[in-house]
Parts: sequence; structure tokens; C-alpha cells
Amino acid sequence: MKLKVASYNIHKGVGLDRRRDPDRILTVLREIDADVIALQEADRRFGLREAVIPRATLDDHSPWVVAEPGHFDSARTAASMGWHGNALLVRRGIEIVDACAVPLPTLEPRGAVCATLAIGSALVRVVGMHLDLSGLRRRQQVSAVCAHVGSYETAGHAVMMGDLNEWSVSGGALAAFAAPLRVLAPGRSFPARRPMAQLDRIVVSEDVTVEAVGVHHSALAAVGSDHLPVWATLDLP
Repeated sequence: MKLKVASYNIHKGVGLDRRRDPDRILTVLREIDADVIALQEADRRFGLREAVIPRATLDDHSPWVVAEPGHFDSARTAASMGWHGNALLVRRGIEIVDACAVPLPTLEPRGAVCATLAIGSALVRVVGMHLDLSGLRRRQQVSAVCAHVGSYETAGHAVMMGDLNEWSVSGGALAAFAAPLRVLAPGRSFPARRPMAQLDRIVVSEDVTVEAVGVHHSALAAVGSDHLPVWATLDLP
């Protein structure tokens, strides 16, 4: 089974031209054409924390649905798309078995979302996350995410992705993803206009075959956010 995944920090829809343009973000997502997409900064920060991409637009004019975390409190309202700005978009036709918010140890408003997907005969647990600016907190948050994925009684493949805020190429919080997990390096994705850092990463379990990885470069992606999207094409046994 082939699965294309992607991660994109959409910066609340505000591009380098300082315009908030949800349609531009949706066009970039269509360019990537991934089966599962982890979005960061998908909700506005204050007030009702409305989704940057209007839900009606997603529901009526996109090939994806939102994997609802099913957890409402002060960090999420009915107008939100995800949890602390993290959202998972899943291609229509892929079964979403369950989805939940993953609380993270943090000083900042951070979080992660996890969805279990049924793809053919395989179960895949996908986590979207946006980690802290503090190195110590990032390592603790990685440990919390890994513990959550490992807590399920039913075995499944794992795909974790997001803006990890880790400037180290292989150390720091990345080292907290212990074997048999593999941290992929799609390429430099930040800042979008002249990328220097690999802040956006994809992590997979050892039973997943990685066919290709990369950073999505396009004219719209170069101005749509301060990050470029990253992607990976996976083969599930």
C-alpha cells in the first residue's frame, strides 16, 4: 500500500506578503496532493480560535476531511480545526478509526493530534505536532508523543510529523526518537524564501519503506507561509 504524507506549518495562513490567504494555502495543499497532511498553526491564536481554512471550504471543495480529535476545552472550540493549531487532513476514502488530542508537557501553548487510520489491511497511527522552542521541553514532548503511540494495544505502523523547531541536524530532540523509529530529513524548509534549517521532519517506524522524501517548492509555497511543506512517499507492508 502506497501512502503519501506531508507536513506544513501554514503560519495561520499569513504569507510573506503579509496577506492571510486560505485559498492560497489550499492550492499549495492540492499541489502536494498527499493522502495525509499534518498542519501546524491551522487555527487562529485568539478568540474562538477559528480554523484558518474555513471548514465549509474543506468540506465542499477539497479531497480531504479533518480527523477530529474529539476533545473540546479552552484550547479548542467548535470553530477550530485541530488542537493547539495542529490538524490532520485525511484523504476521503481512508477510514479514520479514531482521533485524539495528545497533551504535551509545555510552557507554551503546544500540543499534538493522533489519528489511527485503516489503509487496506494495515493500521497506521499518524501524529501531527508542533514542538516547543525550548530544547528541554522538545525532548520531553517527543518522549510524550512516543509514549502515546506505544500505548495502543493493537499494533500499527507509525508516522509522526510536524514543525519540530529543532535546528540540530541529528541531535537535540531528534535523538529522543529512539530506534526502531527513523527520523527522515526531507530537506531545508525554513525560512521559505531562502531555506536554511530542517525544522520540519517526518518520523516513521522501521516497518515502513520510504520511497522518496522532499521539500515542496513552488511559486505559491515560496510566499504562502514562512515554512515550506515537506513530504514523503511510503510503502506499507
